[in-house]
Amino acid sequence: MKKNFVLDTNVLLHDPHSIQCFGDNNVIIPIYAIEEVDAFKRDLSELGRNSRTIARILDEYREHGKLSEGVKLPNGGMLKIIISSKDLPASAKNKNTTDNRILGVALEVMKSNAETPTIFVTQDTNLRIRADALGLQAVNYHPERKSIDELYSGFSELSVPGLNVDSFYNSGGCPLPEGTGFFPNQGVIIRDIAGAKHSAVGRVYLDEKRIKPLVRIPKEGIWNIKPRNKEQSLALELLLDDSIQLCTLVGMAGTGKTLLALAAGIHKVAEENKYVKLLVSRPIFPLGRDIGYLPGEIEEKLNPWMKPIYDNIEYIMGMSRQGKNQSRGHKDLQALGMLEIEPLTYIRGRSLPKQYMIVDEAQNLTPHEVKTIITRAGEGTKIVLTGDPYQIDNPYIDSSNNGLVYLVNKFAPEKIFGHVTLTKGERSPLAEMAANLL
Repeated sequence: MKKNFVLDTNVLLHDPHSIQCFGDNNVIIPIYAIEEVDAFKRDLSELGRNSRTIARILDEYREHGKLSEGVKLPNGGMLKIIISSKDLPASAKNKNTTDNRILGVALEVMKSNAETPTIFVTQDTNLRIRADALGLQAVNYHPERKSIDELYSGFSELSVPGLNVDSFYNSGGCPLPEGTGFFPNQGVIIRDIAGAKHSAVGRVYLDEKRIKPLVRIPKEGIWNIKPRNKEQSLALELLLDDSIQLCTLVGMAGTGKTLLALAAGIHKVAEENKYVKLLVSRPIFPLGRDIGYLPGEIEEKLNPWMKPIYDNIEYIMGMSRQGKNQSRGHKDLQALGMLEIEPLTYIRGRSLPKQYMIVDEAQNLTPHEVKTIITRAGEGTKIVLTGDPYQIDNPYIDSSNNGLVYLVNKFAPEKIFGHVTLTKGERSPLAEMAANLL
Protein backbone atom coordinates (compact mmCIF):
# COMPACT_ATOMS: atom_id res chain seq x y z
CA MET A 1 0.00 0.00 0.00
CA LYS A 2 1.28 3.46 -0.92
CA LYS A 3 1.92 5.97 1.86
CA ASN A 4 2.09 9.73 2.12
CA PHE A 5 5.34 11.03 3.63
CA VAL A 6 5.23 14.68 4.68
CA LEU A 7 8.76 16.08 5.14
CA ASP A 8 9.82 18.71 7.65
CA THR A 9 12.40 21.42 6.87
CA ASN A 10 15.20 19.77 8.85
CA VAL A 11 14.94 16.60 6.74
CA LEU A 12 15.60 18.58 3.56
CA LEU A 13 18.48 20.49 5.15
CA HIS A 14 20.04 17.31 6.54
CA ASP A 15 19.77 15.39 3.26
CA PRO A 16 18.77 17.26 0.08
CA HIS A 17 18.34 13.91 -1.68
CA SER A 18 15.91 12.63 0.97
CA ILE A 19 12.97 12.90 -1.44
CA GLN A 20 14.39 9.89 -3.28
CA CYS A 21 14.58 7.72 -0.15
CA PHE A 22 10.91 6.78 0.25
CA GLY A 23 10.47 4.19 -2.47
CA ASP A 24 7.37 4.36 -4.66
CA ASN A 25 5.39 6.35 -2.08
CA ASN A 26 4.10 9.92 -2.21
CA VAL A 27 6.54 12.55 -0.94
CA ILE A 28 4.88 15.78 0.16
CA ILE A 29 6.75 18.97 1.00
CA PRO A 30 4.82 21.80 2.67
CA ILE A 31 5.45 25.17 1.00
CA TYR A 32 6.40 26.52 4.44
CA ALA A 33 9.34 24.10 4.56
CA ILE A 34 10.54 25.51 1.24
CA GLU A 35 10.36 29.02 2.70
CA GLU A 36 12.44 27.93 5.70
CA VAL A 37 14.99 26.22 3.46
CA ASP A 38 15.24 29.40 1.37
CA ALA A 39 16.38 31.36 4.43
CA PHE A 40 19.66 29.38 4.44
CA LYS A 41 20.55 29.76 0.75
CA ARG A 42 23.22 32.45 1.29
CA ASP A 43 24.95 30.64 4.15
CA LEU A 44 28.48 29.37 3.55
CA SER A 45 27.84 26.44 5.88
CA GLU A 46 26.75 22.92 5.00
CA LEU A 47 23.17 24.03 5.63
CA GLY A 48 23.61 26.70 2.96
CA ARG A 49 24.97 24.18 0.46
CA ASN A 50 22.11 21.79 1.19
CA SER A 51 19.60 24.62 0.83
CA ARG A 52 20.92 25.45 -2.64
CA THR A 53 21.07 21.77 -3.59
CA ILE A 54 17.44 21.03 -2.70
CA ALA A 55 16.37 24.16 -4.60
CA ARG A 56 18.16 22.92 -7.74
CA ILE A 57 16.67 19.44 -7.37
CA LEU A 58 13.13 20.75 -7.00
CA ASP A 59 13.60 23.12 -9.95
CA GLU A 60 14.67 20.18 -12.13
CA TYR A 61 11.52 18.26 -11.17
CA ARG A 62 9.44 21.38 -11.87
CA GLU A 63 10.47 21.13 -15.52
CA HIS A 64 8.65 17.79 -15.75
CA GLY A 65 5.31 19.01 -14.46
CA LYS A 66 3.51 21.10 -11.87
CA LEU A 67 4.79 20.38 -8.38
CA SER A 68 1.42 21.46 -6.97
CA GLU A 69 -0.25 18.62 -8.88
CA GLY A 70 2.55 16.07 -8.43
CA VAL A 71 5.61 15.03 -10.42
CA LYS A 72 6.79 11.45 -10.81
CA LEU A 73 10.02 10.42 -9.08
CA PRO A 74 12.52 7.98 -10.68
CA ASN A 75 11.68 5.28 -8.11
CA GLY A 76 7.97 5.35 -8.98
CA GLY A 77 6.86 7.71 -6.24
CA MET A 78 5.18 11.09 -6.55
CA LEU A 79 6.57 14.44 -5.39
CA LYS A 80 4.15 17.21 -4.47
CA ILE A 81 4.45 20.64 -2.84
CA ILE A 82 1.27 21.86 -1.17
CA ILE A 83 -0.05 24.67 0.99
CA SER A 84 -2.59 24.14 3.77
CA SER A 85 -5.88 26.00 3.84
CA LYS A 86 -6.74 24.80 7.31
CA ASP A 87 -5.52 25.71 10.77
CA LEU A 88 -4.53 23.40 13.57
CA PRO A 89 -7.12 22.52 16.20
CA ALA A 90 -8.13 25.42 18.43
CA SER A 91 -6.29 23.80 21.35
CA ALA A 92 -2.95 24.35 19.57
CA LYS A 93 -1.46 27.72 20.48
CA ASN A 94 0.81 29.88 18.32
CA LYS A 95 -0.99 28.80 15.15
CA ASN A 96 1.06 31.17 13.03
CA THR A 97 4.41 29.53 13.70
CA THR A 98 6.05 27.78 10.75
CA ASP A 99 6.15 24.47 12.63
CA ASN A 100 2.39 24.63 13.14
CA ARG A 101 1.79 25.48 9.49
CA ILE A 102 3.84 22.43 8.49
CA LEU A 103 1.87 20.30 10.95
CA GLY A 104 -1.32 21.76 9.45
CA VAL A 105 -0.28 20.49 6.02
CA ALA A 106 0.37 17.01 7.41
CA LEU A 107 -3.00 16.98 9.17
CA GLU A 108 -4.81 18.09 6.02
CA VAL A 109 -3.09 15.37 3.97
CA MET A 110 -4.08 12.77 6.58
CA LYS A 111 -7.75 13.87 6.71
CA SER A 112 -8.18 14.26 2.95
CA ASN A 113 -6.63 10.85 2.21
CA ALA A 114 -8.06 8.65 4.94
CA GLU A 115 -7.48 5.48 2.91
CA THR A 116 -3.74 6.20 2.53
CA PRO A 117 -1.49 6.18 5.63
CA THR A 118 0.16 9.56 6.28
CA ILE A 119 3.54 9.74 8.02
CA PHE A 120 5.15 12.97 9.20
CA VAL A 121 8.96 12.86 8.94
CA THR A 122 10.99 15.23 11.13
CA GLN A 123 14.23 15.27 13.08
CA ASP A 124 12.70 17.65 15.62
CA THR A 125 11.91 15.60 18.75
CA ASN A 126 9.41 18.10 20.14
CA LEU A 127 7.64 18.35 16.80
CA ARG A 128 7.25 14.56 16.71
CA ILE A 129 5.66 14.71 20.16
CA ARG A 130 3.27 17.47 19.08
CA ALA A 131 2.39 15.58 15.89
CA ASP A 132 1.63 12.46 17.90
CA ALA A 133 -0.63 14.46 20.23
CA LEU A 134 -2.59 15.63 17.16
CA GLY A 135 -3.07 12.06 15.94
CA LEU A 136 -0.31 12.08 13.31
CA GLN A 137 2.13 9.22 12.91
CA ALA A 138 5.56 10.85 13.23
CA VAL A 139 8.99 9.32 12.65
CA ASN A 140 12.61 10.47 12.67
CA TYR A 141 14.57 10.50 9.43
CA HIS A 142 17.61 8.55 8.51
CA PRO A 143 17.65 5.97 5.70
CA GLU A 144 20.17 3.74 7.49
CA ARG A 145 19.67 4.70 11.10
CA LYS A 146 21.39 2.48 13.66
CA SER A 147 21.40 2.80 17.44
CA ILE A 148 24.67 3.97 18.99
CA ASP A 149 24.42 1.00 21.34
CA GLU A 150 24.73 -1.29 18.30
CA LEU A 151 27.80 0.48 16.94
CA TYR A 152 30.67 -1.81 15.97
CA SER A 153 33.14 -1.56 18.84
CA GLY A 154 36.23 -2.83 17.01
CA PHE A 155 36.74 -5.47 19.71
CA SER A 156 35.46 -8.95 20.50
CA GLU A 157 36.34 -11.79 22.83
CA LEU A 158 37.37 -15.35 22.05
CA SER A 159 37.55 -18.18 24.59
CA VAL A 160 40.22 -20.83 23.99
CA PRO A 161 41.99 -23.51 26.06
CA GLY A 162 44.51 -22.10 28.52
CA LEU A 163 47.51 -23.55 26.69
CA ASN A 164 46.50 -21.64 23.55
CA VAL A 165 46.53 -18.40 25.51
CA ASP A 166 50.01 -19.17 26.81
CA SER A 167 51.37 -19.98 23.35
CA PHE A 168 49.63 -17.11 21.50
CA TYR A 169 52.65 -14.78 21.47
CA ASN A 170 55.32 -17.47 21.00
CA SER A 171 53.56 -19.07 18.03
CA GLY A 172 52.74 -15.77 16.32
CA GLY A 173 49.00 -15.99 16.87
CA CYS A 174 46.27 -18.55 16.24
CA PRO A 175 43.92 -19.57 13.44
CA LEU A 176 40.74 -17.53 13.01
CA PRO A 177 37.71 -19.66 13.99
CA GLU A 178 35.38 -20.45 11.11
CA GLY A 179 32.02 -18.72 10.89
CA THR A 180 32.65 -16.15 13.63
CA GLY A 181 31.93 -13.05 11.55
CA PHE A 182 35.07 -11.03 12.36
CA PHE A 183 35.88 -7.81 10.53
CA PRO A 184 39.34 -6.94 9.14
CA ASN A 185 41.67 -5.38 11.75
CA GLN A 186 39.26 -6.14 14.58
CA GLY A 187 40.78 -6.49 18.03
CA VAL A 188 40.34 -9.79 19.85
CA ILE A 189 40.79 -10.46 23.56
CA ILE A 190 41.69 -14.14 23.88
CA ARG A 191 40.67 -15.59 27.22
CA ASP A 192 41.12 -18.94 28.95
CA ILE A 193 37.97 -21.00 28.47
CA ALA A 194 38.45 -22.43 31.96
CA GLY A 195 37.99 -18.99 33.49
CA ALA A 196 41.60 -18.19 34.38
CA LYS A 197 42.34 -14.46 34.49
CA HIS A 198 45.25 -14.41 32.04
CA SER A 199 44.47 -13.26 28.49
CA ALA A 200 46.10 -12.09 25.26
CA VAL A 201 45.28 -9.32 22.79
CA GLY A 202 45.45 -9.80 19.04
CA ARG A 203 44.27 -8.35 15.76
CA VAL A 204 42.33 -10.04 12.98
CA TYR A 205 44.10 -10.54 9.64
CA LEU A 206 41.16 -11.70 7.55
CA ASP A 207 43.14 -12.49 4.38
CA GLU A 208 45.42 -14.84 6.34
CA LYS A 209 42.55 -16.15 8.49
CA ARG A 210 44.64 -15.58 11.61
CA ILE A 211 44.63 -13.58 14.80
CA LYS A 212 48.10 -12.13 15.36
CA PRO A 213 49.69 -10.30 18.31
CA LEU A 214 50.06 -6.53 18.24
CA VAL A 215 53.56 -5.74 16.99
CA ARG A 216 53.92 -2.04 16.18
CA ILE A 217 54.17 -0.50 19.64
CA PRO A 218 57.76 0.01 20.92
CA LYS A 219 58.36 -0.81 24.57
CA GLU A 220 59.18 2.82 25.30
CA GLY A 221 55.94 3.90 23.62
CA ILE A 222 55.59 6.68 21.07
CA TRP A 223 57.28 9.86 22.28
CA ASN A 224 57.00 8.25 25.72
CA ILE A 225 53.22 7.97 25.31
CA LYS A 226 52.32 4.40 26.25
CA PRO A 227 48.93 2.68 25.98
CA ARG A 228 47.32 2.06 29.36
CA ASN A 229 44.71 -0.55 28.40
CA LYS A 230 43.91 -3.09 25.69
CA GLU A 231 41.76 -0.70 23.68
CA GLN A 232 44.48 1.95 23.59
CA SER A 233 46.98 -0.72 22.52
CA LEU A 234 44.86 -1.68 19.53
CA ALA A 235 44.21 1.98 18.72
CA LEU A 236 47.94 2.75 18.64
CA GLU A 237 48.56 -0.37 16.54
CA LEU A 238 46.07 0.83 13.92
CA LEU A 239 47.33 4.41 14.05
CA LEU A 240 50.90 3.27 13.32
CA ASP A 241 49.99 0.84 10.52
CA ASP A 242 50.39 2.58 7.16
CA SER A 243 48.18 -0.01 5.44
CA ILE A 244 45.23 1.33 7.47
CA GLN A 245 44.31 4.42 5.46
CA LEU A 246 41.19 5.31 7.45
CA CYS A 247 40.89 4.98 11.21
CA THR A 248 38.18 6.03 13.68
CA LEU A 249 38.48 6.35 17.45
CA VAL A 250 35.24 6.73 19.43
CA GLY A 251 34.98 7.26 23.16
CA MET A 252 34.00 9.58 25.96
CA ALA A 253 36.16 12.46 27.16
CA GLY A 254 39.49 11.41 28.66
CA THR A 255 39.86 8.04 26.93
CA GLY A 256 42.94 9.21 25.01
CA LYS A 257 41.54 9.47 21.48
CA THR A 258 43.15 12.75 20.47
CA LEU A 259 46.36 12.20 22.42
CA LEU A 260 47.06 8.83 20.82
CA ALA A 261 46.22 10.10 17.33
CA LEU A 262 48.52 13.11 17.69
CA ALA A 263 51.39 11.05 19.15
CA ALA A 264 51.16 8.57 16.27
CA GLY A 265 50.92 11.37 13.71
CA ILE A 266 53.94 13.25 15.05
CA HIS A 267 55.93 9.99 15.16
CA LYS A 268 55.06 9.14 11.57
CA VAL A 269 55.94 12.61 10.29
CA ALA A 270 58.88 13.67 12.47
CA GLU A 271 60.55 10.30 13.16
CA GLU A 272 59.71 7.92 10.34
CA ASN A 273 59.17 10.53 7.57
CA LYS A 274 56.32 8.42 6.18
CA TYR A 275 54.16 11.49 5.58
CA VAL A 276 55.15 15.00 4.55
CA LYS A 277 52.90 16.72 7.05
CA LEU A 278 50.57 16.23 10.02
CA LEU A 279 47.31 18.06 9.28
CA VAL A 280 45.04 18.52 12.30
CA SER A 281 41.56 19.94 11.96
CA ARG A 282 38.31 20.17 13.85
CA PRO A 283 34.94 21.66 12.98
CA ILE A 284 34.36 25.26 13.94
CA PHE A 285 30.74 24.63 14.64
CA PRO A 286 28.82 24.72 12.43
CA LEU A 287 31.09 23.42 9.66
CA GLY A 288 31.61 26.13 7.12
CA ARG A 289 31.18 29.10 9.46
CA ASP A 290 33.93 31.58 8.75
CA ILE A 291 36.23 32.67 11.55
CA GLY A 292 36.35 36.24 10.28
CA TYR A 293 34.11 37.49 13.09
CA LEU A 294 36.89 36.76 15.61
CA PRO A 295 39.52 39.47 16.23
CA GLY A 296 43.17 39.16 15.20
CA GLU A 297 45.15 37.27 12.59
CA ILE A 298 44.35 33.71 11.49
CA GLU A 299 46.38 32.09 14.28
CA GLU A 300 44.70 34.25 16.92
CA LYS A 301 41.28 33.48 15.46
CA LEU A 302 41.96 29.73 15.57
CA ASN A 303 43.45 29.65 19.05
CA PRO A 304 40.17 29.32 21.04
CA TRP A 305 39.04 26.42 18.83
CA MET A 306 42.38 24.66 18.54
CA LYS A 307 43.62 25.10 22.12
CA PRO A 308 42.85 21.44 23.00
CA ILE A 309 45.04 20.36 20.09
CA TYR A 310 47.86 22.67 21.15
CA ASP A 311 47.62 21.41 24.74
CA ASN A 312 47.92 17.79 23.65
CA ILE A 313 50.89 18.51 21.39
CA GLU A 314 52.69 20.39 24.16
CA TYR A 315 52.02 17.47 26.51
CA ILE A 316 53.50 15.04 23.99
CA MET A 317 56.52 17.27 23.47
CA GLY A 318 56.97 17.54 27.24
CA MET A 319 56.84 13.76 27.64
CA SER A 320 59.45 13.39 24.90
CA ARG A 321 62.01 15.32 26.95
CA GLN A 322 62.30 12.30 29.21
CA GLY A 323 63.84 10.22 26.46
CA LYS A 324 65.25 12.70 23.94
CA ASN A 325 67.75 15.54 24.00
CA GLN A 326 65.55 17.94 22.08
CA SER A 327 61.90 18.75 21.95
CA ARG A 328 59.85 20.83 19.53
CA GLY A 329 56.71 22.70 20.48
CA HIS A 330 53.80 23.00 18.08
CA LYS A 331 55.08 26.37 16.78
CA ASP A 332 58.45 24.84 15.90
CA LEU A 333 56.76 21.93 14.11
CA GLN A 334 54.62 24.41 12.20
CA ALA A 335 57.66 26.50 11.28
CA LEU A 336 59.38 23.37 9.94
CA GLY A 337 56.33 22.57 7.80
CA MET A 338 55.65 19.31 9.66
CA LEU A 339 52.43 20.45 11.29
CA GLU A 340 49.41 22.30 9.92
CA ILE A 341 46.37 23.16 12.03
CA GLU A 342 43.29 24.62 10.39
CA PRO A 343 39.49 24.54 10.56
CA LEU A 344 37.50 22.21 8.33
CA THR A 345 36.01 25.26 6.65
CA TYR A 346 38.98 25.34 4.28
CA ILE A 347 39.16 21.60 3.44
CA ARG A 348 36.57 21.62 0.63
CA GLY A 349 38.18 21.60 -2.80
CA ARG A 350 41.66 20.66 -1.60
CA SER A 351 43.68 17.58 -2.49
CA LEU A 352 45.82 16.21 0.33
CA PRO A 353 48.56 13.75 -0.76
CA LYS A 354 51.03 12.05 1.62
CA GLN A 355 49.56 13.60 4.75
CA TYR A 356 48.59 12.23 8.15
CA MET A 357 45.26 13.95 8.75
CA ILE A 358 43.44 14.01 12.09
CA VAL A 359 39.86 15.27 12.33
CA ASP A 360 38.95 15.87 15.97
CA GLU A 361 35.37 16.22 17.30
CA ALA A 362 34.09 14.42 14.19
CA GLN A 363 30.80 13.58 15.92
CA ASN A 364 29.57 17.06 14.94
CA LEU A 365 29.82 16.27 11.23
CA THR A 366 27.01 15.08 8.99
CA PRO A 367 27.51 12.04 6.73
CA HIS A 368 27.87 14.36 3.74
CA GLU A 369 30.53 16.42 5.50
CA VAL A 370 32.49 13.27 6.36
CA LYS A 371 32.30 12.20 2.72
CA THR A 372 33.61 15.63 1.68
CA ILE A 373 36.59 15.28 4.02
CA ILE A 374 37.56 11.73 3.08
CA THR A 375 37.33 12.42 -0.65
CA ARG A 376 40.09 15.04 -0.14
CA ALA A 377 42.58 12.24 0.54
CA GLY A 378 45.30 12.05 -2.07
CA GLU A 379 47.80 9.27 -2.74
CA GLY A 380 49.46 7.99 0.44
CA THR A 381 47.28 9.96 2.87
CA LYS A 382 45.95 8.53 6.14
CA ILE A 383 42.85 9.99 7.80
CA VAL A 384 41.98 9.56 11.49
CA LEU A 385 38.64 10.72 12.88
CA THR A 386 38.03 10.97 16.62
CA GLY A 387 34.94 11.89 18.58
CA ASP A 388 32.30 11.14 21.19
CA PRO A 389 28.82 10.51 19.69
CA TYR A 390 27.23 11.40 23.02
CA GLN A 391 28.61 14.96 22.95
CA ILE A 392 27.05 16.53 19.87
CA ASP A 393 26.58 20.28 19.43
CA ASN A 394 25.00 20.16 15.96
CA PRO A 395 21.19 20.43 16.37
CA TYR A 396 20.56 18.69 13.04
CA ILE A 397 22.19 15.36 13.96
CA ASP A 398 22.22 13.03 16.94
CA SER A 399 24.20 10.10 18.35
CA SER A 400 22.78 7.71 15.76
CA ASN A 401 22.95 9.63 12.49
CA ASN A 402 26.11 11.73 12.78
CA GLY A 403 28.87 11.32 10.20
CA LEU A 404 31.29 9.53 12.55
CA VAL A 405 28.85 6.72 13.38
CA TYR A 406 27.71 6.55 9.74
CA LEU A 407 31.34 6.12 8.64
CA VAL A 408 32.01 3.28 11.10
CA ASN A 409 28.90 1.39 9.97
CA LYS A 410 29.81 1.77 6.29
CA PHE A 411 33.54 1.00 6.46
CA ALA A 412 33.66 -1.78 9.08
CA PRO A 413 34.09 -4.59 6.48
CA GLU A 414 36.87 -2.81 4.57
CA LYS A 415 40.49 -3.97 4.73
CA ILE A 416 41.93 -0.41 4.78
CA PHE A 417 39.77 0.60 7.76
CA GLY A 418 40.28 0.21 11.49
CA HIS A 419 38.08 1.23 14.42
CA VAL A 420 38.26 1.17 18.20
CA THR A 421 35.67 2.24 20.77
CA LEU A 422 37.57 3.40 23.86
CA THR A 423 35.62 2.94 27.09
CA LYS A 424 38.08 3.45 29.94
CA GLY A 425 38.97 6.99 30.93
CA GLU A 426 42.71 7.50 31.46
CA ARG A 427 42.95 11.27 31.91
CA SER A 428 42.49 10.99 35.68
CA PRO A 429 40.25 9.11 38.14
CA LEU A 430 38.29 12.33 38.67
CA ALA A 431 37.76 12.88 34.93
CA GLU A 432 36.54 9.32 34.42
CA MET A 433 34.18 9.55 37.37
CA ALA A 434 32.77 12.82 36.07
CA ALA A 435 32.28 11.35 32.57
CA ASN A 436 30.41 8.37 34.01
CA LEU A 437 28.34 10.07 36.71
CA LEU A 438 27.50 13.52 35.40
